[in-house]
Parts: sequence; C-alpha cells; structure tokens
Amino acid sequence: MANTPKTSIGAGTPAAPEGAEMREPVLDVVDRVSEMCFGLFMALTFVGAVASGTGGPNASRTMLHAALGCNLAWGLVDAVMFLVRTLAGRGQRLALALAVRNAKDRSVATALIRDALPRKMRSLVTETELEAVRARLAADPTLPARPRLNLGDLLASVRIFCIVVLTTFPVALPFVLVADVRQALLISRVLTLAMLFIAGWALGRYAGIGGWATGLGMMAGGAALTAAVIALGG
Repeated sequence: MANTPKTSIGAGTPAAPEGAEMREPVLDVVDRVSEMCFGLFMALTFVGAVASGTGGPNASRTMLHAALGCNLAWGLVDAVMFLVRTLAGRGQRLALALAVRNAKDRSVATALIRDALPRKMRSLVTETELEAVRARLAADPTLPARPRLNLGDLLASVRIFCIVVLTTFPVALPFVLVADVRQALLISRVLTLAMLFIAGWALGRYAGIGGWATGLGMMAGGAALTAAVIALGG
C-alpha cells in the first residue's frame, strides 16, 4: 500500500516538520512495488470473484470492466488514504517538536525525543546527541502553526493512483484480445504471476536479500492466492 509517513526521529537528527525537513523521494522502490502488488492482488481476486458468476457472449467485456472498475475505485481510495496518513504523520511530528520546544525541563524534552526513536536505536543515542537535537528544535523558527499538505504530496497521491490503475491493464488485456473467457482468465492469471515475480525481484534487489528468491516467493504467494480464489469458485 501507500507510503506511510515516518513518525519517529532518526538518531542525531530531528524529524523537522514541513519545509524544514529534507524531502525524500515521493515514492521509493518499496512504495512502488507495494502499490503494484496491491493493484495486481485486487485485480486477481476481484476478477476471480466476477468470473464465478459471469457467462454469456458479453463475459469478456464484463470481466474487463470489473478489473478496471475495481482498480479505479481502489486506486482512488489508496491515493486519498495516502494523503490522510501523510497529514496525520506530519501532525504527529509537529506535535512532538512543539512539545520538545515547550518543555520547561531539558530532561523532559530529551526524554520525549528518546521515546520517539525506534526501540532498537534508543540505546545507541547518547544524552549529548539528544541534547543537540533538543537545542536545534528549540531554536528552529520554521515550525508551522499546523500540518499541511503540499504539491509533492498531491503528486505522490496521483502516482499511487496511476500505479494501481495501470497495473490492471496487463491483467485485463487478455479479456480484450481473447474471445474464450476461460482461456483469457488463464492468460490473465499467468501474466499476474509474472508481474508479481518482477515486483518481488525488484524488491529483493533493492533490499539486498536476493532478487530471485524474493521474486519466486512473491509469485508463490500469488499462486496460493489464485488457488484460494479458484477453490472459492473464481
């Protein structure tokens, strides 16, 4: 699914809100692969469900409309929820920054910063480093009055929508080119598994855990889901 905004503060550096923070790429490899897999699984399960009750001469058209309609709807939902998560995460970081700035005691402020760190990093950061972060936050004049969305966030939501929707087309294309619904459904499922392998391979290469193993694992998960859909009547 969509990129979840980070709500913790990295070691030695504050997660400064809004314009004070250095923006990361709008969507990284993990985000793009997650959205691609989400679109594929949504199309796979929804098309399987529709296939169980579809027949007649217009079956292929119905399957095509089902796949595209499903992912248009969920692409929109996912894009909107990305904006909601982004705004909520930004508000949480701003609240932390204001709490640190307004703390009357330095030890309380540094404790707030330490609590915001990932659990495994808390023991790696010294009091001196925490105090340096506290001092920078206290002196930062750029804290906004409230969290806001910006153009980059809107572009990210558009990208999420496009990834989810465009992922559907290879899955839906067989229903346009092949008249036999069962054959088209088989080709669609094979294409879905191939795309899941590519997504897993890219994710494995990015994470440094092996492209082939991750690709095969992702494809195996897709095959298991496909088998479950078929067993349930899809």
